[in-house]
Amino acid sequence: MFHEIAQNYQGKLSAFTPYAPITDRNAWDTLAEDWKKEALCLGESYLGCVYPHLSATDFMDFLRTGNRTRYEDKLFAKRHALNALVLAECVENKGRFLDDIINGIFSVCEESAWQLPAHNSYIRDTPQLPLPDLTDPVLDLFACETGSVLASVHYLLQKTLDGISPFITKRIRHELEHRILRPYLDRHFWWMGNGKEPMNNWTIWCTQNVLLSLFLTDFPDEAAKSAVFHKACQSADFFLAEYGQDGCCDEGAQYYRHAGLCLFNVMEILNAVTDGAFVSLYREEKIKNIASYILNVHIGDKYYVNFADCSPVAGRAGVREFLFAERTGNESMMRFAAQDFHAGGTDSLLLPSENNLFYRLQNAFTTRRITQYRTSHPAPAGRPDIFYPSAGVFLARDGALTLAVKAGDNGDSHNHNDTGSFTVYKNNLPMFIDVGVESYTKKTFSPRRYEIWTMQSAYHNLPTVNGFQQKDGECYGAKDVVCHMGDTLCDIDMDISGAYPAESGLTAYRRRAALYKGKEILIHDRFSFAHTGGMGGNAAGTETETNPPSVILSLMTYEKPLPAPSAGGLCFQIGTLGTLTAESGSGSHSVHSGNMENTANTETINIRIEGIEEIPVTDPRLKTAWEHNIYRILLRVTGGEVTLRIS
Repeated sequence: MFHEIAQNYQGKLSAFTPYAPITDRNAWDTLAEDWKKEALCLGESYLGCVYPHLSATDFMDFLRTGNRTRYEDKLFAKRHALNALVLAECVENKGRFLDDIINGIFSVCEESAWQLPAHNSYIRDTPQLPLPDLTDPVLDLFACETGSVLASVHYLLQKTLDGISPFITKRIRHELEHRILRPYLDRHFWWMGNGKEPMNNWTIWCTQNVLLSLFLTDFPDEAAKSAVFHKACQSADFFLAEYGQDGCCDEGAQYYRHAGLCLFNVMEILNAVTDGAFVSLYREEKIKNIASYILNVHIGDKYYVNFADCSPVAGRAGVREFLFAERTGNESMMRFAAQDFHAGGTDSLLLPSENNLFYRLQNAFTTRRITQYRTSHPAPAGRPDIFYPSAGVFLARDGALTLAVKAGDNGDSHNHNDTGSFTVYKNNLPMFIDVGVESYTKKTFSPRRYEIWTMQSAYHNLPTVNGFQQKDGECYGAKDVVCHMGDTLCDIDMDISGAYPAESGLTAYRRRAALYKGKEILIHDRFSFAHTGGMGGNAAGTETETNPPSVILSLMTYEKPLPAPSAGGLCFQIGTLGTLTAESGSGSHSVHSGNMENTANTETINIRIEGIEEIPVTDPRLKTAWEHNIYRILLRVTGGEVTLRIS
């Protein structure tokens, strides 16, 4: 797509001039009053800012201790301060913030490295180096983003800064050439793509910020600009190739902000510098589907369907979603974005924790329009039932209950071992949950990743089979997936036995998840084993009449589960939201039989409570989603069949 258009483009590449610099006072003075007021207030909070020093030992802390946040918090704090001060100066234009801005520019320029310690390597999935090489910069997510921040400052304040000293903007251009342009053109980093290795959000996120770094500052070298242009277009194609035609982000709603929305900005930049050569891409079905993904996986209020490293609280939709929807002609998404933007309050207006100054600039010049749009366009009435076959994501709802299921495999980017897991929301509140991920550490993206509890299938709504959990890798996944979407019934049926190692002894494990609209959710599991004696490894031991093969179902809840009286099966009251009933059998509803030839239907089927655990939520990242402790129900199931009723 992108590269073909680039090859056919014969015109000159222009500078990227998206919004007004500080010298255009009419543009800045007529911005939304509430945005200007809040921007000025935030900027004033940083007056006299002392930018934190990033020492060599701060950088080495990651390899020494595994901690990422102590260094990253300092680095990000500097960008937040600089961004806020720049926008406040653009609003006021009296010079009150300039000294602090200049100090911020030089502080960032004097950093030994812009990449994170966790990303300090030149080859994908190789050990990080303890310190940066100043002569050979690494282009990671945040090096590229830092480049875009300085380029945005240069674009907005060039004339003002040159009036103080021409060496300020000269320093910015020097650093951008040394730390962004030259390594981008002279080196191959994995995220650039080569058509062979898998891409993820890094590809388009880095590409967006490289384009901002070079086209906002309008580098005079035409050959360099052309080379960047063509390389960026190739990377965009490599990124798109990872997506199915359905547009599903396999990294989840949280990463859509760094994937789909960065794709949008890449298209905006390329269109602007080529006078609209790429505008046809907005009519492509795949691009439209990528844009609408975030609306489709929205549950209600602040919650989204989540899996893998994604949090259920993925951030409010706002200006970028609104603009992407507008470009692709999706009015429902425009309405959703406008309403959600308003619900976010000051955080939506200012994006105070956002590192990227360009996103804040987009907000500044779109706030008035998105606010006006919201007043005359109410939120869309509902969300569609949808199945994304490319990632195996199923979502069905009836106004009260929302059921989401993850089929697919365990080889996704930011993967958790969660094939077949489900989540349930009732009245837009979490009932059965996917926990998400704790704060990143050295272990998170290492061979020891699956030692982390949140990554393990035992802490998803899944079975542990004869002591064995699911394994990671693309080869461990669901098979024989059948999906049906109807007006009264939506269901998905799959065999998840392939997500478990052969040592588990499974021959089949069929899970059917169904939403009977206006009534209940049904999760029906049927499983069978090879009757060949011992299970080996950490399995339950040799199969006998007194020690039959079994599964332990883990069920993760946000509200406290309490055993409750029931006429049949085990019943739990899940906080004040509803009930869970576990029954020995299929109940009154029909179930897809699948390949269950080996099921021992004559065996005695039993269910018993193995335990109910309360899990403290202490990690800062988890606490952004879960305000109190979470719970885990453990049910031991022997025989071969169990039905969970949720209402």
